[in-house]
Amino acid sequence: MTMLLDVAKIRESHLRIDRTDEPSVFGTDEDYRILEPVHLVADLRKDHEKVRIAGRVDTTLELECSRCLEGFRVAVHAPFDLLFLPAASEPALPEQEIEDDDLGTSYYRDGVIDLADVVREQLSLSLPMKPLCQEGCRGLCPECGTNLNSGACDCAPRWEDPRLAPLKALTRTNDDA
Repeated sequence: MTMLLDVAKIRESHLRIDRTDEPSVFGTDEDYRILEPVHLVADLRKDHEKVRIAGRVDTTLELECSRCLEGFRVAVHAPFDLLFLPAASEPALPEQEIEDDDLGTSYYRDGVIDLADVVREQLSLSLPMKPLCQEGCRGLCPECGTNLNSGACDCAPRWEDPRLAPLKALTRTNDDA
């Protein structure tokens, strides 16, 4: 079953999309791995060449913790509301201020909207800026690389911030006095 919507072939003004696709349909992404089938539920409303798709994407992703580098699961329930216009109506100006209304506007080419692209975009937008396996993740030891969430190491921190050297010199002179 294809994920391409041919806008010219959509005859109804309202169409309900309810489909579940295997992770392999969406390819791979370096930021996450799709673990479970992706469920897409959306209402499509067509007005001539304008198409509004509003719905939700549900699945489970595996992310890599930015502190300890361990993989962890995240349930995704990403609502979206997008307006699609033909690429010919895309603004041609090189730089212009983006209005709030523009954030939900996308453009389709060759009369086709790729739902797989919509799903990938929504999954990427749902990712946290700094994925953490748990709020109190302790990360990796900078000396030996031990995951500090699963155990301690015997390393003593050796690095000292060189910007603090003048302050350290002050404490030595005060101790000597």
